[in-house]
Order: sequence, then structure tokens, then C-alpha cells
Amino acid sequence: MAHGITRVSRTRLAQRRQQLRQQRRVRAVQGGWRVIAVSALAGGSLWLVTLPDWLIRKPEQIVIEGNQFIPSHTIRSLLSVHYPQSLLRLQPDAIARELKTKTPISEVRVNRRLFPPGLNIQVQERYPVALTESLVTTAAGTQTTEVGVLDGNGMWTPLEQYNAVKQTLKLPPLKVIGHRSTYQGYWPKMYEMLRRSPVKIFELNLENPANLILKTELGTIYLGPFSPHLQAQLTALDLMRKLPERVQLHEIAYIDLRNPSAPIIQMH
Repeated sequence: MAHGITRVSRTRLAQRRQQLRQQRRVRAVQGGWRVIAVSALAGGSLWLVTLPDWLIRKPEQIVIEGNQFIPSHTIRSLLSVHYPQSLLRLQPDAIARELKTKTPISEVRVNRRLFPPGLNIQVQERYPVALTESLVTTAAGTQTTEVGVLDGNGMWTPLEQYNAVKQTLKLPPLKVIGHRSTYQGYWPKMYEMLRRSPVKIFELNLENPANLILKTELGTIYLGPFSPHLQAQLTALDLMRKLPERVQLHEIAYIDLRNPSAPIIQMH
């Protein structure tokens, strides 16, 4: 009986050793194929990168989307891309940062395009609705005038970023005076009301938060502090559009609309 048990145990051990040898051979074969596959992939990638068809040879291979007032050729001209350039060596994040610093663009998304090779650049522009002017104090303690541009959401952009598009974009006629921190929070709502005003508005002075001043086609308008009555004030101003038929506008010093139900015309 013991002899039979010993013979069975030896048979099982032999089978186990044979299974282990087979498993080692399979792992060795798999490892070899894995090395071959990785090498082939790396070699294939290097071959693809060096293919002439994987080069950006001209600016037209860069497709610009989403732009409305900045011409595509202007955006392409601002990119630090030297032609011909390997597609896979271009850095989308670096290109996006570059465009944000050179142009009035708030959002940029850059993707490589393999077939046909090139770049797709999706942009979201900051359309200018008002020029801004404010006094700021420099690190040396001196004051200087800071000039910029506002979009409809109150986002401020330095005026120099519009230099690249000044030939194709007409800057807005509305001018805002005063530090932008005093009006940035309520600018979107205020601008929408000013934009709809039938009376032409040329300037909004916010230097004194207690008295907002408009320069309009009817003259200087005092509004007092920004309040929920702004729409009523602009409605009252609209009702005064026939004022030039009754009085010479140059004789009016200002129109006080702090109480829109009882306007005051101050003469010189």
C-alpha cells in the first residue's frame, strides 16, 4: 500500500514539475513578444514622427475656430511656430498660454490633428464694449494712467493686447473712467441697461461712487450712487430726448436724475 502511495506522489511531482516548466516557457515567450511589441511601437512612433507628412509646413495647416472679430491669419501670425515643424513636438498648453497673453482671448483649446496633420485651435474672444481709464499708483509711488478694455462680462484686458487686431476691429465709443474694482461686480447688469438706452451715452465716470456721471448727447447727467433705480433714471432720460427743441444744450450745466420722478435741469 505504501509503495502505491509513493508511486502516485512521484507521478504527481513529475506532472507538477512539467507544468511549472511549461508555465516558465509561456512567460518567457510572452515576455519576448512584449519586448518585440514595445520596440516595434517605439520604432514605429519614431518613424511616424520623422515622416514628411507629419510636419506642419505652412500656417494654413493650423485651423482656427470660434473667432469672430480676430482674423485667423492674425492668430496664426502670433504663434511661435517655425515651419516646417514636427507636429508631435508642438506643445498645446504653451500655445494656449501664448495666445492668451498676446490677444484678447479668454479661453483657448489646442489639439493636434493627425489626419491630415495640423492643429485645431478653438478660441473664445473678449469682445470689447468699453474703453477704461483709471489712475493707478506704481511701485515707485507715482501715479500713472492705466488704459484697458472691458467686455460685456466685466473682464478687463490691457489695451495693448488689442494692438494686433486694431486694423480689423473698431474700438468701442463708450469710455469708462474710474478704477475697475469699483464697478466690476455690477458692470454686466449696468452695461446691459446702458446699451439699450435710446439716448447715446459716450462716457461713464465712476470716480466718485456717490455720484455716477454720464456724458450723453443731451449733456452731463448726474445719477447719484449706483442703485436699482438706474433703469428708471435711463427711462427718464429717454423722455427728455426732445429737450433740444426747448432749450440750447450748451446752456445746461447738468441734468440731475438722482430722483428720476423729479428731474432737475441746472443751467449755467
